[in-house]
Amino acid sequence: MTDQGQSAVTEQPPGQFLPGSQIEIIRPEIERGRIRHALFDFDGTISLIRQGWQDVMVPMMVDLLAETGTDESRDALTAIVREFVDRLTGKQTIYQMIELADQIRARGVEPLEPLAYKHRYLELLWEQIEHRVTGLKAGTIAPEQMIVPGSFEILENLRERGVKCYLASGTDQPYVLDEAEALGVTGYFEGIYGALDDYESFSKAMVIEMIIREHDLHGSELLGFGDGYVEIQNVAEVGGIAVGVATDEERREGIDAWKRNRLIVAGASVIIPEFREHDRLLRWLFEEEA
Repeated sequence: MTDQGQSAVTEQPPGQFLPGSQIEIIRPEIERGRIRHALFDFDGTISLIRQGWQDVMVPMMVDLLAETGTDESRDALTAIVREFVDRLTGKQTIYQMIELADQIRARGVEPLEPLAYKHRYLELLWEQIEHRVTGLKAGTIAPEQMIVPGSFEILENLRERGVKCYLASGTDQPYVLDEAEALGVTGYFEGIYGALDDYESFSKAMVIEMIIREHDLHGSELLGFGDGYVEIQNVAEVGGIAVGVATDEERREGIDAWKRNRLIVAGASVIIPEFREHDRLLRWLFEEEA
């Protein structure tokens, strides 16, 4: 996700960088060295299969709003749509569709059920990404081309340290399971959780609560990685260590400034561009270096 055309986010002051690294420490006071379990977001944090999804969702929504007969320009509608799409990123896709339905209703037209809009969006998105998934499964696309750099390495590093890892995504569970398998990361996770049509039965906060309850975790024993506001906020709210993965998804390296600012506001303790410096990051988080 790039920052072009996205809703404005206040620029956050720089943190402290670990010497010679791109690891930015926003909250150096966090308690380190106690990590037992780790939660990862999927899209944009590990997987790049759905990179560019906004370029599918936003035009679809703008078209639907324009069909209401509103006299608003496409530019004005695009600004409205981008605001709520960005604001709800990280939550289940259905929440963006609920907002779309509300926007259609506000313009005097009775909308379809939000689930119908979600299914339409998923069909359009599949047209854009099907070749990526089939290519991964056929072996014509290497997983390294569709994954945030360093993902395999940090998952292996955490496994060697005895940390149990979990995956939670706002994308529908069947897709998450399929795409995680296509990327070859399924075996690293104790559990993989995705959105359900009965959307009130799933949230990332529910997954976090379950992990904490089942394993009697306290505060910084939980480590979370994500590129979305929701998962960072959820981990920070329970006292866990939230690492914001502010990847420039198009370039597959460097910091996306819009993501960085938003993740810091959400409560990120650390900001990283991707996982290339995973060993240095984990040595710091496990208090193996100052």
